[in-house]
Amino acid sequence: MGPRRAAEQFFSKNPTADGFRVTLYGSLAATGAGHLTDTILLATFHPLPLEILWKPDIELPLHPNGMEFEALKTGQSIAGWRVYSIGGGNLMEEGETNNLSENVYKLHTMHDILLWCQTQEKSMWEYVKECDYPDIFDYLGKVWIIMKDAIERGLEQEGSLPGGLNLVRRAPQYYTKSKTFSDLLKRTGYTFAYALAVAEENAAGGRIVTAPTCGSAGVLPGVLYSLQKTYKLSDTRIIRGLATAGLIGNLIRTNASISGAEVGCQGEIGAACSMAAGAAVQLLGGSVLQVEYAAEMGMEHHLGLTCDPVNGLVQIPCIERNAMAAVRALECATYSLLSDGKHRITFDEVIETMKQTGLDLKASYRETSQGGLALNYSGLTR
Repeated sequence: MGPRRAAEQFFSKNPTADGFRVTLYGSLAATGAGHLTDTILLATFHPLPLEILWKPDIELPLHPNGMEFEALKTGQSIAGWRVYSIGGGNLMEEGETNNLSENVYKLHTMHDILLWCQTQEKSMWEYVKECDYPDIFDYLGKVWIIMKDAIERGLEQEGSLPGGLNLVRRAPQYYTKSKTFSDLLKRTGYTFAYALAVAEENAAGGRIVTAPTCGSAGVLPGVLYSLQKTYKLSDTRIIRGLATAGLIGNLIRTNASISGAEVGCQGEIGAACSMAAGAAVQLLGGSVLQVEYAAEMGMEHHLGLTCDPVNGLVQIPCIERNAMAAVRALECATYSLLSDGKHRITFDEVIETMKQTGLDLKASYRETSQGGLALNYSGLTR
């Protein structure tokens, strides 16, 4: 999504060009083919010719996902742009920091947001309503529709996913088998199926919501859809849960990162689990302290998770991780709801720890497909 948005912007700014060149660096080059980066770039610049250069061994200074665009006229470069894809479809230029350039929230730590909620005697979704644009809940309503559509499409699709691994879609099987389970196992099975459905749609190039990224897009909708079906929750309440989840994700992105290329999969799956766990507590009637506790646990227990996609595809281990993190988010919510919300490690502390842990990870464990499972995968099916 980031490369597509960058390409659209550069294309529109250079209407006189008769061709383009894009150089991909670092992790973006290492996993670009598996993430369909070349496909979307070619489609965006069509019908003009595009040359793509791949430089996985060179990392630009600000972020592992670097790109350089050049507009060409009779073979000569007439304009250039260096930009970075920092996760969730967001872009960063030279001179910017890895924070939201137009952060609408006045408070930038969970500590301060909790203090506001307790002082005002309001929920986190009400803080979003206080700070965000007037149409934010209309927008989140559209987000929820897209999330549900992705689940429902994914539950109907069968066959193998594209990309060469011949990975069979599992969401339909898991959904059907779960119908025969007891109530406890049924909810777990359904949650697996819903998260798998979205993750498989993403792997097939379907329409999904970055929540917070494409690779972790199944966790939050899987949890929310499961809760809505189980407890007959209205769309209004689900949308409020989305607002709280988005607030949590915004804190993670502002104070650390959601980019697997920068901090490993803890920034993607860990962030998604944290967002889903916090939203689940709110939907189940918990206090803001319990929301914070669940969000903290969702990240704490993913600390150090590496990003090592096999063949650069968002399939192994990514799809299974969406399912596992969705169920873990519900477990974090349950654990938090059983408590009084008091605990020792704060959300802000665990996010800072995640950032430091991610920066300490070797590059081979940060979405380069040069280490971990990507290196040791044998191709055998058992």
